[in-house]
Order: sequence, then structure tokens, then C-alpha cells
Amino acid sequence: MELVNGRPENEEGRLDKEIRVYDFLDSLGVEYQRIDHEAAMTMEACEEIDRTLSEGEENGVAICKNLFLCNRQATDFYLLLIPGDKPFKTKYLSAQIGSSRLSFAKPEYMEKYLDITPGSVSIMGLMNDHEKKVQLLIDEDVLKDEYFGCHPCINTSSLKIRTKDLVEKIIPAMGHEPKIVKL
Repeated sequence: MELVNGRPENEEGRLDKEIRVYDFLDSLGVEYQRIDHEAAMTMEACEEIDRTLSEGEENGVAICKNLFLCNRQATDFYLLLIPGDKPFKTKYLSAQIGSSRLSFAKPEYMEKYLDITPGSVSIMGLMNDHEKKVQLLIDEDVLKDEYFGCHPCINTSSLKIRTKDLVEKIIPAMGHEPKIVKL
């Protein structure tokens, strides 16, 4: 695995949704690094990827779990970014956002609103949520590192982006006002 700057030179065989992420980041003037790898379906599988993304970084890279949640009626949807090593307790989040009975949303909603599939959940999927159906929730600890790691809507690549660019350029361009939570 090798950390490279920017988009792939050869885009053959890559999905449109991945290319749209690179187009989006490039249009914002956001610098990023990328690593290509085998499909990463679990947090354990991400450990080697995390080490590569963090090479040479004193403060490391915020690698987080991206949880796609909904209320019991499946009318309110949330994308929660939480540090990968932090346990998720529904009751603490429910109290902060005023929604009880949170659970994981069905994959069809993930595809419908974010154009992503299980295992590829990423904040970058919000660029596909044109109807603004998904509320972005970010645990405050995710924003403490200088860099942020995420998938480009596919789990065979990972990106390293400055957290400052995420907050100041990417999220505003997606039009999703984040709610900062403490879990």
C-alpha cells in the first residue's frame, strides 16, 4: 500500500461515485492523499490502512466509524462520525439530538440518500444527498486531529484530508450543517 497525492492517474475500472468524489474535492481546491487497498469491511481491517495514512504524522489521522442511523419510523436519518476506538451508546446520542429509538438504517436508505453501500459509509456520501435527508452528526473528538481519513464512497480506497478543509470547505460545500455531539 502506498500513499499518493490526489486522484488516480488511471480511472479505468473505478466507479462513477468514486470519481465524483475526486471531482468534488478538486473543484474545491482541497489537497488530499489516497491509498488503494483491498475492501475494508471492518474496523480491524482498517488498522493497516490507518497506519499507512498516519505515517509521518505527529498527531495522527482521525480514523472514524461512520454510522448510518435512523429513528424507529425511518423518517429521520443521521450520519454519525465517531472515533474508531470509541464505543457507541445510543442513549447518549438520542438525548443530544432529541430522537429516541435510534437504530442502524437499512442499506436501501443508504443507497437511496448517499449512493453508498454497507462497508463504504463515508461523509463524502453527503455530496449525493441533494434532498438533505441526512443530518450530519460529528463527535467532538473526531475534529481534534490535524487530518481526517475517509473512503471516497467505495471501500477499496481511503483518503487523508486536512480536518480544517473538511470543516471549512467540504462540509459547507455539501450543504449539511453538522451537529457536534459528545459521546
